[in-house]
Amino acid sequence: MITKTRKTKETDITVSLELYGSGKSSIDTGVGFLDHMLDSFSKHSLIDINIKCKGDTHIDDHHSVEDIGIVLGSLLAEAIYPVKNMERFGSANIVMDEACVSCDLDLSNRPFLIYEVNVEGKVGHFDTELVEEFFRAIVLNSKISAHIIQLRGKNKHHIIEAAFKSLAVAIRRATTKNERVGIPSTKDVL
Repeated sequence: MITKTRKTKETDITVSLELYGSGKSSIDTGVGFLDHMLDSFSKHSLIDINIKCKGDTHIDDHHSVEDIGIVLGSLLAEAIYPVKNMERFGSANIVMDEACVSCDLDLSNRPFLIYEVNVEGKVGHFDTELVEEFFRAIVLNSKISAHIIQLRGKNKHHIIEAAFKSLAVAIRRATTKNERVGIPSTKDVL
């Protein structure tokens, strides 16, 4: 298990991560909906994650959501790179009732995000625009290229949860150990 702490005037975060875990989590971000999404992410990625965050949620949830993505992403980068004996590419289409979200990713060590998910407003007290902020923070800091695309759906909760689960399953598949691939790049480095 690797651990990282980030302390700013806006947040105090400690995250621990075990890439090849069993999907166990202990999540306390101060943002209920994000706790639910990260618990689901841990379960479906099979990554063990512990997160404790104290943030300035009396202002709003933005700093906590983005900073958790930063710390979680940087821990993923530490656990993944250099890529060796891993599949490298992963994809998943996740269905939640009427919603379906696709995630295709590359453990490229070159961060890039395509995010085409159409959710506006709130889920409970959670601002849905923060979902993109979280994904951008995690992708940039994990140095993953990811395309997260909503294929269909109307219910905001279902769409967002399918997005988190699709990223989780795609990461699980991309990090699957495969001794035959060695360094999965013609450049011989990732």
